[in-house]
Amino acid sequence: MGFDLHGLKSAVAAHGRVTRVVIADIRGSSPREVGAAMLVWSSGQSGTIGGGTLEYEAAATARKQSKDRVLSKHALGPDLGQCCGGVVFLLSEVYDAAAVATLNEELIARSADLAPVPMSVTRVLTRLHNQGQRPEPQLIDGWMIEPVHRPDTPLWIWGAGHVGRALVDVLSPLPDLDISWVDTAPERFPDNIAENVTVVPASDPTLLVPHAPENAQHLVLTYSHTLDLALCHALLKHEFSFAGLIGSATKWARFRSRLGGLGHSAGHIARITCPIGDPSLGKHPQMIAVGVAGEILRAGAKEELKKDRRA
Repeated sequence: MGFDLHGLKSAVAAHGRVTRVVIADIRGSSPREVGAAMLVWSSGQSGTIGGGTLEYEAAATARKQSKDRVLSKHALGPDLGQCCGGVVFLLSEVYDAAAVATLNEELIARSADLAPVPMSVTRVLTRLHNQGQRPEPQLIDGWMIEPVHRPDTPLWIWGAGHVGRALVDVLSPLPDLDISWVDTAPERFPDNIAENVTVVPASDPTLLVPHAPENAQHLVLTYSHTLDLALCHALLKHEFSFAGLIGSATKWARFRSRLGGLGHSAGHIARITCPIGDPSLGKHPQMIAVGVAGEILRAGAKEELKKDRRA
């Protein structure tokens, strides 16, 4: 995940003083992973470190915190009555506008216990600077290191109808998705759109396909079968990691025939998934969105697994 600097800046702008609580280290089992964080202010909070007693007590402590930075240890079983049984180390840091302004835009490394910079941290910083290797969030020799979060999975949603809107509602909260939302005119989009979604009105959306990253995932669900076909044709001439088309088996049979007539081989056409989602969930837009979301997340997980195997 990494350090959500944008979210922290927004919270500080809205609430003034904000305490960020992050899981710095784990021994045994834990409800969340190292790097999971929440933001806490006087009247509320956002994010989660796993819920339950650990989160409740950590939030209450954060609201009373006077020190700039505190590293604490929590035994989930005996201390908090949780079933995980592990030990969690939490780093709680108080931020205001001045403190946020000092943060690095690429990697945030700081001493959790006022320790000097150890050689182990210097090596991590050197690898980042010289080789571009972004480390995982971790506590090293008294220093907490977190890369600043960047969404790294480009997702292009073609169509702002009922299903497109439901998909954006479901997917926009996911931190790793960089969503581009395309339709033929500005009035096709709703008034309120999540700030991490890029809206792209285009009279001819097919002209945008060559601008999509080659590792992008695509969901085609416009108001027009003609436009859907044109987008599938354009995508098959481009590279992508996943492309899904909304529609019935009958629609897809017709599209396969027409795409074949446009010069695409059967094997190439089969790279497009249609229908998408889980028909057993139903046809309500939100039900379709949930099924499609699960499908593209699985596709993304497969791509990550391939990368790990190649590495």
